[in-house]
Amino acid sequence: MRSAYSALVPSGGDARIGSGVAVVAVGGYGRGELTPYGDVDVVLVHDDAVPTAEVDRLAEGLWYPLWDQGLKLDHAVRSASGMREAARSDFKVAMGWLDARTVAGDTGLVLRLRSEVLADWRAGARTTVEELRLDRSRREQRAGWLAYVAVPDLKESAGGLRDAVVLRGLVATWLVDAPLGEVESLRSELLDVRDVLHAVSARATDRLDPQLAEDVAAELGVTRAELQVRVRDAGRRLDHVGRLTWRRLQQTLSLSASRSPRDVARTAQVAPGVGRDGDEVAGEIVLTAGADPADSVLALRAAATAAQAGLPLSPTTAAALAAAAPTASATDTPWDARARRALVDLLTAGPGLVDVWHELDVVGLVDHWLPEWADIRLRGSSSPVHRYTIDRHSIETCVQAGAHLRTVDRPDLLTVAALLHDIGKGREGDHSEVGEPMARDVALRWGFTEGDAEVVAALVRWHLLLPTVATRRDIEDPSTAMNVAEIVRTESFLDLLAALSHADGAATSSEARSRWRRGLIDGLVEKVRVVLTGEGDVKVDAYEGWPDQLPFPSLTGVDGVRVEVVEHQGGSLLTIVAPDAPGLLARLAGALALAGIDLHSLRTVTRDGFAVSMWETPRSDVDRQIVADRVRLVLAGDVDLDLRLDRPAKGDDDPRVRLVARANLTATMLEVRALDRRGLIYLVARAVHASGASIRSAHVSTFGAEVRDVFYVVDDAGDPLDPAASEQVRGAVADALA
Repeated sequence: MRSAYSALVPSGGDARIGSGVAVVAVGGYGRGELTPYGDVDVVLVHDDAVPTAEVDRLAEGLWYPLWDQGLKLDHAVRSASGMREAARSDFKVAMGWLDARTVAGDTGLVLRLRSEVLADWRAGARTTVEELRLDRSRREQRAGWLAYVAVPDLKESAGGLRDAVVLRGLVATWLVDAPLGEVESLRSELLDVRDVLHAVSARATDRLDPQLAEDVAAELGVTRAELQVRVRDAGRRLDHVGRLTWRRLQQTLSLSASRSPRDVARTAQVAPGVGRDGDEVAGEIVLTAGADPADSVLALRAAATAAQAGLPLSPTTAAALAAAAPTASATDTPWDARARRALVDLLTAGPGLVDVWHELDVVGLVDHWLPEWADIRLRGSSSPVHRYTIDRHSIETCVQAGAHLRTVDRPDLLTVAALLHDIGKGREGDHSEVGEPMARDVALRWGFTEGDAEVVAALVRWHLLLPTVATRRDIEDPSTAMNVAEIVRTESFLDLLAALSHADGAATSSEARSRWRRGLIDGLVEKVRVVLTGEGDVKVDAYEGWPDQLPFPSLTGVDGVRVEVVEHQGGSLLTIVAPDAPGLLARLAGALALAGIDLHSLRTVTRDGFAVSMWETPRSDVDRQIVADRVRLVLAGDVDLDLRLDRPAKGDDDPRVRLVARANLTATMLEVRALDRRGLIYLVARAVHASGASIRSAHVSTFGAEVRDVFYVVDDAGDPLDPAASEQVRGAVADALA
């Protein structure tokens, strides 16, 4: 760019342009942080007196050759006054100019203008910092925390590269200081990763997607897990510096706007729960001069008080408490009742727990209380539905459990299990099984009785039982509720498990907390409760009073077919009545697939020559008439379903079909694991029908691009298949999907 400028403006200068023009590198280019596929941020700036026509000629001479070379330019042409005004009105422009350096042209002009922009930045800092704070809040909502979000954005996430630049801008206001040496070191770590990310992806991206992480890690000579921890740890530390800086800045602005530090100290309030050992000062929980940081209960009480009040724990206080924490050997002694109670108060504090736990973890207090936390700290989840890392998800589960404290007999055991339910994910093996003895040991160390520790361990062991059974099994089958009842044994444990399941789902993602999923879990819980109490019967037929209890008044419509759609669990429930015929369920599944209806489950009941099928879909905008028309076309034989739907799934070379062995089943259970594809249920139903069997119900679970569907298959008499027939059906379905 410098040579291009020199070619347009000879060393002796250009009489028409003079010395009042310069090409300026700003933003990442100004900081010397160009990436292989990033933009080059440049401004052609000129004195106001320079003729516009000559500036335009120079701009065209600069930009077009660079575009022809394929360079990605983020460019602008501004007069000196225009540049200064743009910086006053847009903090992003101003921050880019704070890193400005001369590429070619009048260096004096650049230095003078940079000095003026910096002076304006400081003069308007009180307004600008509020804009920066709101922008950061929006970015955090949009991109999450770099340390904890499932797919981190190296630039936009809280604790990312953008935050590092903002911190430099805050220091430039002279309103607050920050450890810029540490900030630059952490920023350098993230820049190294981003450079490799651009190189392996061959594009300008800041999102460390799972499919790219393996290649990035290989280029950096680390494992994927090590890369995740490295990036997230840098983001966590950078975010921690940022939060402390913003807090100090807010205190500075509040003090200067209203009262002096002496006034704040005079009106400091004794924080409830900490007693005379702690105060609330300037919006933080701090220890008083006479407090003893070595008191292990004090740390828990101070943390609980801060979390309950929604206030941060002073970083100085947190560091002092961590420095005085007992050694690892001393933690083997079971906690007393005061410490245990303070821990429960902390875990049940609600949303305030998140920031306080983050502070405790940064200073190392969590490791003193829970050494097992190191195995899951900053670890990403293998499940595509998780929005957080394992440690952050565990804390969020505690927060979500707060909505269920009144529904259980032992809220303390619920919240401890919520914290520990994924503690086994940092080690080899099934995390529920691995976590069970770990949770038991932790609960005993925290002073719970052996009986209570067993309950916590059992909650960890079975925390996936209810959602797994509810979404993959037929909850209308009496054997389903009976099998679950054999595990939970008591209503009290059932209530705890249900509360933990709902909290876990709410902390995972919107998909895991859907109304449909919650409804299935609640339905299963009530059926299990009936088994445990013996009060009532668990029936297999949801429409035993058929036809009087059907959800619409008449059985048939045009051509003997009736379709109704009602709102259901955040989606829709389609009920289709049609004359019973061989292969009807397969054809209905095909018709719904062609109508673009995704399914959660289906169930069918046959009486007096009619089949009533109920289809759950997550869609809430189902058009009943379109579905009815499509169903009638298919049943009339006017649509070739095989031609439209019998197509192999791209990239799915190994669909798996297996028989599920369970005691006391009223049907043969067939599980299909494959890539999701349009018409999959149609293909399965067609194969089952061709084998002489029929599907009573099906339950669909989707995990990213994968499906794990369970079909309840029966013979002509409605009974489970014999072994030979079961294997024949399994083979037919496997062939259909291959």
